[in-house]
Amino acid sequence: MSAVHEATAPEERALLADYTTLGLGGPAKTMVVAGGTDDLVAAVAAADAAGEPVLVLGGGSNLVVADDGFPGTVVHADARGMWFEEAGTDAREGEDVVLLRAEAGVEWDPLVERTVAEGLSGIEFLSGIPGRVGSTPIQNVGAYGQDVSQTVREVLVYDRTTGERRVMGNADCGFTYRDSVFKGDDRYVVCEVVFALRRSPLSRPIRYAEVARALGTEAGARVPLEQARETVLGLRRGKGMVLDPADPDTRSAGSFFTNPVLSAAEFDAVRERAAALLGPGTEVPGHPDADGRVKLSAAWLIDRAGFTKGYGDGPARISGKHTLALTNPGGASTRDLLELAREVRAGVERAFGVRLVNEPVMVGVSL
Repeated sequence: MSAVHEATAPEERALLADYTTLGLGGPAKTMVVAGGTDDLVAAVAAADAAGEPVLVLGGGSNLVVADDGFPGTVVHADARGMWFEEAGTDAREGEDVVLLRAEAGVEWDPLVERTVAEGLSGIEFLSGIPGRVGSTPIQNVGAYGQDVSQTVREVLVYDRTTGERRVMGNADCGFTYRDSVFKGDDRYVVCEVVFALRRSPLSRPIRYAEVARALGTEAGARVPLEQARETVLGLRRGKGMVLDPADPDTRSAGSFFTNPVLSAAEFDAVRERAAALLGPGTEVPGHPDADGRVKLSAAWLIDRAGFTKGYGDGPARISGKHTLALTNPGGASTRDLLELAREVRAGVERAFGVRLVNEPVMVGVSL
């Protein structure tokens, strides 16, 4: 367990741009830094009692905040506690299960790095993702064929409706693609997350073709944990998806749009549009799921609709490394970013009939 941090005294007019990876956002009316689960609950409860709007802030890696800021109390979750507990053996695979409990303020990638060093598999393909633990179940954070719903055992939340703490199991979280019962509903404040990991020197089976190619192996294979992590970090760096102060392409909120999931009929319609726009024989990358739906690549749609890497005449730009990231190289406002996002969304819908959905949480603004 890390050292215990106490809640700070409230700070007025803290600039939220200083707390977001986009570097955008106006001032908070009040900010409180909560250094532990008790402090987090107390700060939210106090703001609720005072009738103040509340925004719980972690690493700010998935937020688009209004230029006007937030007219209430921002509670910055900064708790850093982390515990491991042996939990028996998985009878099917013969691997020991280890539970990892982490407080909401724990930084995500250092946590992944720690699990790899401890020889625990389950979240290694989620390396390099910015942010903190508290946001992971909200977004059902995922990448490269792995998402946290596969390992989340339970989530400790503060229920703002009842004023009580509650333990929610995996099934209670309503996980779907980049979604959960927590997203879009501020009833629950995520305080702690418990992950069920496997004690193994090998990764979970590779599910993503790009990772398999980079590793020179096939889907379904397992590779040493450290090799899996370094490969994913390399892929993410190549797309500007690992935070680097020297690289303006990383001043983003990660993937700005989710990958559309369409019915088979809708996918056929997209292929017809693509053939008409780009020529007969154009292959639209799609990944069927068990329910007969097809997941498309938002990055492919954006690029083929004419929004290439580096696109943008204003202060906000599409990343020079990946079309799915909208960036603030410096000098942009939230308004600039949203104007670009709307232009991209409209262009993709015009070209392919698919309306993209934003992945970051909007605070005081809408797309």
